[in-house]
Amino acid sequence: MILLTPELHDRLLANGRLRDVDHVPVVKFFNPVGAATWLATELDDDNDTLFGLADLGFGCPELGSFSLIEMASVRLAFGLGIERDLYFEGTFPLSVYGEAARRAGRIVLDERRLRAATAALRERGSDAARGKEGL
Repeated sequence: MILLTPELHDRLLANGRLRDVDHVPVVKFFNPVGAATWLATELDDDNDTLFGLADLGFGCPELGSFSLIEMASVRLAFGLGIERDLYFEGTFPLSVYGEAARRAGRIVLDERRLRAATAALRERGSDAARGKEGL
């Protein structure tokens, strides 16, 4: 499977050039025989380094960078490799997916959990604005 179409590549690259923006994930990758999932928002000019949310299935999803080349080179059971979710449409900024994943211990895509994460981030932001950060 081709992990990135030219259109997805261009969208990720454009996001990578816009720093300090909470981008909506452009693409979801997954292990078809395991629990690993990645949501990518950006691609560096090296055409290899993606940024997003990674969940390798160990209960500790995290934001960071990962290699497109490494993902494409993974060989799994039954001759499979890492795949792209053809039907994924990001609907929330990456911070929301990150908050929902932190709460669940894994990347979640259901709207109820993502809306709850949005509310939690808003509340945290309003607490910080009132000087209640860390309470």
